[in-house]
Amino acid sequence: MSSTEGFPDNSRFTPIPNLLFGPLLEEIDDLAVLKCLLRVLWLHSQKKGFPRFLTQDELMADRTFSRILSTSGTPFDKILGKIERLGSLIHMRMMGEQGVVDVYMPNSQEGRRAALHLQANSVDIAPPTTAKPQADQPARPNIFSLYEENIGIIGHIMAEELKEAEKDYPQEWVEEAFKEAMVHNKRSWRYIEAILKGWRTEGREHGEPGRHSKKVDAREWIRRHGLPRQSR
Repeated sequence: MSSTEGFPDNSRFTPIPNLLFGPLLEEIDDLAVLKCLLRVLWLHSQKKGFPRFLTQDELMADRTFSRILSTSGTPFDKILGKIERLGSLIHMRMMGEQGVVDVYMPNSQEGRRAALHLQANSVDIAPPTTAKPQADQPARPNIFSLYEENIGIIGHIMAEELKEAEKDYPQEWVEEAFKEAMVHNKRSWRYIEAILKGWRTEGREHGEPGRHSKKVDAREWIRRHGLPRQSR
């Protein structure tokens, strides 16, 4: 995208911690570090499930990340080390199928929970890959990013609920349920969950939210709308 094209309509947005735009931004004096930090935050936001993390191979396979490193001439370890020393990144070394794998996640509430989870549990770490960097593909927001963008911080219990919901409902349903809740200014997971349960129980015609296959009988119509006014 050139600097004159602007952002297309309906562009998606990535949540960025507000602290990055204050003292932390003043502290960063290396443009490559800032670019790599922003790219790490974006790549992490595209992940699904819990715990979310990035391997070193995944970062190196990302075309944008590789170009930043190539342009700056700064080695990978040095760039990531600077970001880690800023307190913005968690770096762990995990045992994978083919040896030790370096994994990274933002030093956020979710990232710290993910790090503790990785330390306490046996988690499958993908083996190193030799795949060439791939071009960016438009990514759809997962249930975790939708929650963070529209409702707020994800606690441990809520993370487990969202993980189960991601398994139970199609991605399209989850996106549309969040949209419907926001239209009605209902920033509540319970409201969104009720929409999803309703669709699963009553059906969802033609993929349209709020359209159920069950017909409403007269008694239910009166309960919802009241008795019709008689004309004089």
